[in-house]
Amino acid sequence: MGEIADQIIDQTSPPPVGPVLFLDDLEDRQMLLSALFITARGETVPPIDLPHGEARAARLADYEHATVWRARFTLPADRPSEYLWNGMTYEVAGDLTGDLRLAYVSCNGEEVGDMGREGSERNAMWARLRDEHSRKPFALMLHGGDQVYADEVTEGHDLSHDWPERIPRDPSRAALDDLRHHLRERFLERYAALYAAPQFAWLAARVPSLMQWDDHDICDGWGSLRRSRTYSPVGQTLFAVARESFLVFQHAATDGDLPARFADPEGRHLGWALHAPDLRILAPDLRTERTRRQVMGPGGWAMMEAEAQRPVQGHTLLMSSVPLLGPRLSLLEAIMVLIPRMQEYEDDLRDQWQSRAHRDEWRRMLRLVRDLARRDGHDITAVSGEIHLATRAVMNLGDGLHLNQLVASGIAHRAPPKGWARFLGALSWLGEDPLPEHPIRVERLPGQRNRYVAERNYLLIERCGGAWSARWDLETSGMTASWALS
Repeated sequence: MGEIADQIIDQTSPPPVGPVLFLDDLEDRQMLLSALFITARGETVPPIDLPHGEARAARLADYEHATVWRARFTLPADRPSEYLWNGMTYEVAGDLTGDLRLAYVSCNGEEVGDMGREGSERNAMWARLRDEHSRKPFALMLHGGDQVYADEVTEGHDLSHDWPERIPRDPSRAALDDLRHHLRERFLERYAALYAAPQFAWLAARVPSLMQWDDHDICDGWGSLRRSRTYSPVGQTLFAVARESFLVFQHAATDGDLPARFADPEGRHLGWALHAPDLRILAPDLRTERTRRQVMGPGGWAMMEAEAQRPVQGHTLLMSSVPLLGPRLSLLEAIMVLIPRMQEYEDDLRDQWQSRAHRDEWRRMLRLVRDLARRDGHDITAVSGEIHLATRAVMNLGDGLHLNQLVASGIAHRAPPKGWARFLGALSWLGEDPLPEHPIRVERLPGQRNRYVAERNYLLIERCGGAWSARWDLETSGMTASWALS
């Protein structure tokens, strides 16, 4: 899977990786776009040809044997269009004003051995998504977290090889600088391999992406690990490199040059919002300010509260990288703490909104979502990944309004055992009502017998005649029937 990345690192002049399109923002019925490229160091990138001129790529980041480039340009946001690059024409659906389709994916990898997986097996669902776009194009592609599984980047360096179990107490500045170089090169290697995969590359060159990060974009359980790990010199170096890599490879951006959709230009948190005709997409950052006792910090809450006061017409999509609605995981968490061999999974459960450590904050978020819906008089749809299963849930917000939770996970991560899905389904029977006046129901996907489906999957969200609906493509079961969201 990593052959092109290896060629870049070995400087054997491979073809560039890219273009990978990102939607920076919307302005005056135009999509402000960035196209990302990765080349061997010393190579250049041909310009993008447009009806109104050309867009040249500028250097975004340098690595030992590679350079990352970005070209910024505009295309219409109210009709299909195209651009030309390196002799090829790329059609972009582009129309965000009327009927449209959005694709939602998450969990693009696995914790162990992901770089060694056979490409057609690993990217089988990407191929299905590509074929679905060819049948009926997507306007945007939403990525809900774990776009890269970076858990193994710490291997191969003395300071981080045993992360997070054992870390040096007081490493020298020179050793930390060497660790930073090691980690940057390993992040580059993974992103280059993922973006070069033909199934992904074809889509990413034609469908602008919007991305939100989760723990594996940093390391497994980031923010839910002990402070002695995350606030150590090694932990802070790991986070700094992961954050730089997230901005470069998932937003084609750097500090001081964030797209306007980001709520904090200084990047103290990396939440963002996009406002399109009759559609708002909210993506709070659930990682940058996360600790074992909080999911979001002051910056994240300020962003969400400002959006709750903003009048919006149409529909709101809330991207919550971990599911906002789900079963009573706090009960499972309490049991696991009592069983020594299960305590290693404590961080996974603490990652969830339903954790006992986050219960008050979870209630705060649900009340905010309720108030946001009541202000504008429209249902809200939360989309999430993270759990490597497909499911849905509904929360009654009162006044005839609902919060619909759609979970699609993962696009590449292989499904857990079906017994785990059945266990979560059984747990959901107990009910979980953090706001007693607003009951939550975990529901079945259309055509499925169980509440949780253990198959790789992705999600389609569609607007037709002003009405919203969703469908899941399940690896074995196939495409579900549509489920009305409004």
